[in-house]
Amino acid sequence: MTEHTIPVAAPPRLTAPRTDPAPVADERRALTESLDYYRRTFELKCAGLDPAQLSERSVPPSTLTLHGLLRHLTGCERWWFRIQFTGEDVPIPYYSDDDPEQDFTDLDGDVDEAFSLWHAECARSREIVAASSLEQTGIRRSTGEPFTLRWLMLRMIGEYARHIGQADLIRERIDGATGE
Repeated sequence: MTEHTIPVAAPPRLTAPRTDPAPVADERRALTESLDYYRRTFELKCAGLDPAQLSERSVPPSTLTLHGLLRHLTGCERWWFRIQFTGEDVPIPYYSDDDPEQDFTDLDGDVDEAFSLWHAECARSREIVAASSLEQTGIRRSTGEPFTLRWLMLRMIGEYARHIGQADLIRERIDGATGE
């Protein structure tokens, strides 16, 4: 170092126990473990932040927040697994026809309650997967066309992967933390 160089501390790294999906597995195990891995990764992106930080907007004018992503993913779990796949008649949380973006825009709710609901929806989704074959079908409400559980799990893996990329950027902006 020269006398004018100021050392810069490395940003904090996010680490937590997480099990990688098995590198050799049958299709069901590979899909199930991959989806759970991404769920756990999203949770890691939110770890250690207080409610105000979780609700901090990424970059104006965007309404993207970690709290909003949590609410959105809760709705996705319920919409795809319970409503469309199994046909349960349950409301979509954080959604109304009058305000379809409220999962991102109306963050007045309790963050701990939002995490509890997300955990419950993930647990219900796991139960549905465990009780169903990969070939079993649900019906897309928008088109009336069938889809398989296999397709749904791939879709949810993609949903989480996209939002984890957003969560990475939001978290880094909040406190500089990067990593897994």
